[in-house]
Amino acid sequence: MMTHSLSEQEMRFVYGNVLNELIEQDSNIYCVEADLSKASGTNPTVLSKYPDNFVNVGVAEANMIGVAAGLASEGKIPFAASFSCFASRRVYDQITLSVAYANTNVKIVGTAPGITQGPNGGTHMCFQDLAIMRAMPNMQVFSPCDAYELRSMLRYMATHFGGMYMQLIRSQVSAVFDENYEFIPEKAQTIIEGHDVTLVATGYTTHFAKKAALQLINEGISVELLHCPSIKPFPIEDLIHSVRKTNHVVTVENQNIVGGLGGAVCETLSEYYPTKIKRLGVPDQFGEVATEEYLFKKHGFGVADIVTACKSIRG
Repeated sequence: MMTHSLSEQEMRFVYGNVLNELIEQDSNIYCVEADLSKASGTNPTVLSKYPDNFVNVGVAEANMIGVAAGLASEGKIPFAASFSCFASRRVYDQITLSVAYANTNVKIVGTAPGITQGPNGGTHMCFQDLAIMRAMPNMQVFSPCDAYELRSMLRYMATHFGGMYMQLIRSQVSAVFDENYEFIPEKAQTIIEGHDVTLVATGYTTHFAKKAALQLINEGISVELLHCPSIKPFPIEDLIHSVRKTNHVVTVENQNIVGGLGGAVCETLSEYYPTKIKRLGVPDQFGEVATEEYLFKKHGFGVADIVTACKSIRG
């Protein structure tokens, strides 16, 4: 049982504890790891409590996906986790054939997305997992922003069929929602209502977008902040409803600006409601060993950059 509120825990430990809750309710749920279980928060959390539902395949991420697909074909519900670069980019072909093409009930968790990899540098900073997973048929793509959303999202994933990919921030983050939060893939969460500019964020960047929005409101600019926990399926109606009010859009994501959240927003609005858009994130570059603060500043998607973009897009 969790003794502290969710917002007081690191996200990876929320992941491990919620998996325990899910296994307690359904013994078909399995935790599958590729020798990074301490980083994922499942060792010792899940391993010590449910060792029969814990599978460590070793440093073999492609095999992890194959094992997970095999478990799913036998009626199990596997959650397979690794660093986001390994859980998406390295195993893309295995996911394509054994999960998406075969339409198996595998849940993939990519931990430490984007710049949160920090000291591991460019080889481990995956700025394209939202884009490549979003382009996969039979795949839903999620990115929770806090512990309450993570818990609700995991419950959804465990009880709904299909291949799913979820980014997982490993560190502790402040609460955006509360105990009553319910994750619905097709819905965006309007965190702040406004009428001058629509600010769209997902996952980790929602925290920085909220800080920027509050600063802008104090300066007299009415920002509507939309958090999109699901990149696919995408909350098309909620986005259009907001943009019809504001007619200006800024997106921010812990990703390459090509193909992820910004791409989904541009595709949606170009088809249904053409609007001026500014995308913030990593401008089609690889990562490097650096602090988050340095990378935010270098690539221009920190709080100050969000504020500037929201001001400038309005002319």
